[in-house]
Amino acid sequence: MFHKLDAVVDRYEELTEKLADPSIYDRQDEFKKISSERANLEDVVIAYKEYKQVMEDIEEAKNILKNEKDEDMREMAKEVLAENEGKVEGMEAEIKILLLPRDPLDDKNVIVEIRAGAGGDEASIFVGDVWRMYQYYIKENGWKQELISISEGDEGIKEVIFSVTGEKVYSKLKYESGVHRVQRVPKTETQGRVHTSTITVAVMPEADELDFKLDLNEVRIDVYRSSGAGGQSVNTTDSAVRVTHIPTNTVVACQDERSQLKNKDKALKILAAKIYDEMIREKHAKEAAERKGLVGTGDRSERIRTYNYPQGRLSDHRIGLTLYSLDRIIEGDLAPVIDALIAHNQAELLKGQDD
Repeated sequence: MFHKLDAVVDRYEELTEKLADPSIYDRQDEFKKISSERANLEDVVIAYKEYKQVMEDIEEAKNILKNEKDEDMREMAKEVLAENEGKVEGMEAEIKILLLPRDPLDDKNVIVEIRAGAGGDEASIFVGDVWRMYQYYIKENGWKQELISISEGDEGIKEVIFSVTGEKVYSKLKYESGVHRVQRVPKTETQGRVHTSTITVAVMPEADELDFKLDLNEVRIDVYRSSGAGGQSVNTTDSAVRVTHIPTNTVVACQDERSQLKNKDKALKILAAKIYDEMIREKHAKEAAERKGLVGTGDRSERIRTYNYPQGRLSDHRIGLTLYSLDRIIEGDLAPVIDALIAHNQAELLKGQDD
C-alpha cells in the first residue's frame, strides 16, 4: 500500500509543477485534464501526509519512553502515544477507501429523467413527489437544477427531465437509476385500499466533447407545431423539435420553449446524454458481471426501492436497507440512503481487492 501511496504523492507533485507553468492556461483542454486529475489525488495525498505525521509522532514518543528518564517527559510521551495509536487503524481504513478505483464519471453533472410507469394517475403524482424530493436534496448539497422538459398529465406529471450541476453530482445521484415503487392509498380511493404504482428514474452523466461528441450527420431533425398549453405563439408556430439518432433509433422531442432554436439545443443535449449513457451502461454491465454486489450501474429495469407510506418505510432492495423515516426521506433527507449505498459499494470493492 505504501509503495502505491508514494507513487500517488509523486504524481501529485508532478501535476502541481505542470500547473505552475503559466503557458498551461493557453491549452485549456490540457489544463482541465491536469486540474481534474490533481483534484482527484488531493484527498489521498492529504490523508497520507497526516498518517505519516502520526506515525512519526508515535516513533518519537517511543524513543522518549525508551531513553528519557524525566517522568514529566515520559508522561507526555505516553499521552501522545496513546492518542496517536488510537488513530492509526481508522486512518489506514480511510486511506484504503481513498485508494479504491474511482468512477471517472463521478465528477460529472447529470441529466435526470423521471417517468410515470404502472399505476395511472397515482404514478404521475408520485413522479412529482420524487422530483420534489430530489429538489430538496439538490439544494441541501449546494447543487443547481435546471428544468429541461416537463409533460403534465390530468393528475401529476407524466415525465420530467432536468439537469443538475455542482460538485461530484454523479457520484451520488447515480444510485437513483432504476424502478421506484410506491405503496399508498390514492386520494381517489374511497375504501382505503393500498395501491402499488411505479416510476422509472434515469440518471445520465452529461457528455462533454472530451468524452463523446454527437455526430450530427447521424441525427435527423424534424420540426412540428407544439401542442397543449403554452399560449398562442407556441400553438401557431413550428417551434417543437424532434431529434432522432438514426443508428440507435433514439428519439427526443422538446416543445417547452417558444423558440425552435432553444428546443433544438435542449433536445440535442438530452439526445447526447442518452447515447453517451447507453455506452456507459454497456461498459458497466460488463463490469457488474465481473463484480457482483456493486450497485449504481444503471439497470433501468431493476426495481431498486419501495416507498411504503402506510408503514412509513423505505426499502432499498439492492443492499437490504430498511428505514422507517419515509416522511423525512421524501422531504429530501436522502443522505442516509445514498451514504449506505456508497458504503456498500466501497465494501464490495475492498473485498474484491482482498480476494
